[in-house]
Amino acid sequence: MDAERAHALADAETSGPTQPVSTVNVADSRALFDNFVTQPHAAFHESILPPKGTYTVQDHPVAVEGGEISVRSLVPVVEDANETFPVLVFIHGGGMCLGGIELDDYALRGWCVRHKISIVNVGYRLAPENPFPTAINDCHITLQWVVSNASILKADLSKGFIVGGHSAGAYVSAVLAHIARDDPFFEGRRLTGQLLREPTVCRYQAYPESLKAKFRSIEENKDVPPVTKDQLDRLRAWYNAPPTDPRSSPLLYPSHEGLPRAYIQASQLDVLRDDGLVYAEVLKEAGVEVKMDLYPGVGHGWYYNDPTSAASARAREGVEEALEWLLGRRQS
Repeated sequence: MDAERAHALADAETSGPTQPVSTVNVADSRALFDNFVTQPHAAFHESILPPKGTYTVQDHPVAVEGGEISVRSLVPVVEDANETFPVLVFIHGGGMCLGGIELDDYALRGWCVRHKISIVNVGYRLAPENPFPTAINDCHITLQWVVSNASILKADLSKGFIVGGHSAGAYVSAVLAHIARDDPFFEGRRLTGQLLREPTVCRYQAYPESLKAKFRSIEENKDVPPVTKDQLDRLRAWYNAPPTDPRSSPLLYPSHEGLPRAYIQASQLDVLRDDGLVYAEVLKEAGVEVKMDLYPGVGHGWYYNDPTSAASARAREGVEEALEWLLGRRQS
């Protein structure tokens, strides 16, 4: 294990939660996630926010089936008021049950300014109150909203139309890439990139026989924090998605041809490591252009819990380089 990460985990043992994972309810899980994930990540990125006046922030109501969600737009401010930008639709992690748009808000503000890209941060509805496929539907509608409201985002989709996220957000992004590929609404304004940070792409109950031997991390890393197999199972039970439905396990879509280029991050000690590694192989076999980074000695989402470490800095650099690659501004 990475030395800095091991030290951080040792410190957390003395101050972290003591309840067995099986006894933690939804409300307590959300409070723990806020304390140990959202707050350290937000505090770190708040300390390096770009100057005021270099971007705008606006929350927008988006009508969805059975209600309304809020999405937050971040738009660069540049000297030429008529300049347009590529757009990234970002979907937060949290196992479909935890977190919200505040989780990545400050980090995304930095991306917006540094990469001159408009960003839409999606406040999709959470399970178990809103189980599968509510979040998928919310995010699909948001993609359509972005297309229909490109002008208020100062977006030019021909310059780049990316969907991405971390963990559960990366899973939803992988699903949306398939949905948008097949949805006639997006004809002439297709997605151009996928940003998949530590994605989950197949429930272990549904691993294809031909690939099952490659999914070793689900057992090898089942007890490695900050996300263990038991925790994963608890969140998935709340989400309540059928494992064999491709909208639950996007690896199971019958075809991956025609998907946009994809950047995938994976972590050596992550229980979901092999989801990323296998998905990269499958996409490449389908003719999709893929860039892959594997980070040694760290578990799932370590850069949220421990943002000041050297390993976290490398991961941030990797994803920002990948953004430039996804936008066609940088070679792989």
